[in-house]
Amino acid sequence: ARCVVEKLQRLGLFRMKRPGIRTEVLSSLPLQMMLFFNVFYFPFWCLCEGIMLALKYGLLPCYYQFLLVAAFLILALAEGLRLYLGYIGNLQGKVPELAGFLLLSFLIQLPLLLFLLMDEHIIRLPLETAVHSIYLVFLASEITAAFFALKVMTRQLATQFYLKQFEDAGRPRTSSCIKCPLSGSIFSGNALT
Repeated sequence: ARCVVEKLQRLGLFRMKRPGIRTEVLSSLPLQMMLFFNVFYFPFWCLCEGIMLALKYGLLPCYYQFLLVAAFLILALAEGLRLYLGYIGNLQGKVPELAGFLLLSFLIQLPLLLFLLMDEHIIRLPLETAVHSIYLVFLASEITAAFFALKVMTRQLATQFYLKQFEDAGRPRTSSCIKCPLSGSIFSGNALT
């Protein structure tokens, strides 16, 4: 058990509880479970979509050929980054990474996936429709869970910030001296006014 804790501490995924300091886990278990299953579903989706694209490529007009290849490549590349940001943001409680995950999901993945599912001029094969529908369910549930996880994280971080402000305001100042970086002179707080 000690070996696992040490590895998690090195990765920054686990912090020891210090006496007198209350810590709260900010990670979202539902989001983490969906990300975990999505990591295993993504290669299957890539394989199915690649095969279906190869089967219907010759039957499509050239502008749809370009659109479908571009959509497939953007979805595949963005999905790797999106899952990475989701893992880091959720497990380490980092708001910017989780916000990036949410933005990638909502602004890139969702419109492209809806295009692949809803456009009438694309030759949709039954397997492709099923695979995209499952992926859409993953995406919609991850967006919902990430929104609530981000809301909890930002509320907790704002609370910590305000508590830190009150804690710092109650401490007596030990020194109000400023050292000038150019001349090396030291000025006291009273000399500046």
